[in-house]
Amino acid sequence: MSIPTSASAFGVTERQTHVLAGVDALARAVPQALILEGGSAGERAAVALFLAARLNCEAETPPCGVCGTCRQILDNVFLDLQYFDGAAETIKVDAMREVRRLVGEPPRGPGKRVIILAEAQALTEEAANALLKAMEEPRPGNVFVLLAPQRERLFPTLVSRSFTLTLAWPDTDVPLPAGGDDDPWPLLDALHGFWRTGRGWFPANKGRPSRLCAERVVTELSRELAAFLAGRGGTDLADLLSGCRDPDIPRRLDLLLSECQEALVLSPTPVNPALVLDRLATRAYLWLRG
Repeated sequence: MSIPTSASAFGVTERQTHVLAGVDALARAVPQALILEGGSAGERAAVALFLAARLNCEAETPPCGVCGTCRQILDNVFLDLQYFDGAAETIKVDAMREVRRLVGEPPRGPGKRVIILAEAQALTEEAANALLKAMEEPRPGNVFVLLAPQRERLFPTLVSRSFTLTLAWPDTDVPLPAGGDDDPWPLLDALHGFWRTGRGWFPANKGRPSRLCAERVVTELSRELAAFLAGRGGTDLADLLSGCRDPDIPRRLDLLLSECQEALVLSPTPVNPALVLDRLATRAYLWLRG
């Protein structure tokens, strides 16, 4: 199946073409709340915007990608689109209280009001509770779209009220490149070895890891975890998780990786990357070797 021109306009990649039929079917009887998991953050955002346009574009075969409505959605100025980016900052309770007030009103146009929460794992607990209340009592015509790497990163109460659509998972055959000052692989090899044997963690590393190097370590481990959750093995982390007796460990590791990512990327004050990785190494070791 080749990707439609309109989907390309919204940034939907060829790899995610298979979800478009599901998006179209959902648009005909759209659920009140939808979770988009899998893919990359950019791919999830592209599919969410495509859905918002599908629900509001008035072309004969929506979305067209070129009309005023579609262009406004792409530029994030459409009146019936609310977009919150958890990758930029933590999604706080005040914003969700305003959403709760907003969804008590009907959409301004003839289509649907779409509230997109990108990287919704960045919701604080208070914000998640406020969002849950907003989801419980909206006027007709309001749709919530939560984006996250895996549904397990979201509060269970939000997941239980949402329909989930899964994008193609990150390609486990394309690992991060090696080489350069921010090469993550020496650290990753040391981490995997430490989790297997209890030896060779920081003593195996030379120098202090940079923030970018630490981010790349967390990104690669998240990629390996996504592969395991999707039933694909062949990675060091998948082998370790396969031997765990506690089925809750993948969920706990997922939350830990999310916390590490937030500390490295979203923290308003500088963090020590070595301390972030050391916490990841020791906590995961207790789980994996327990």
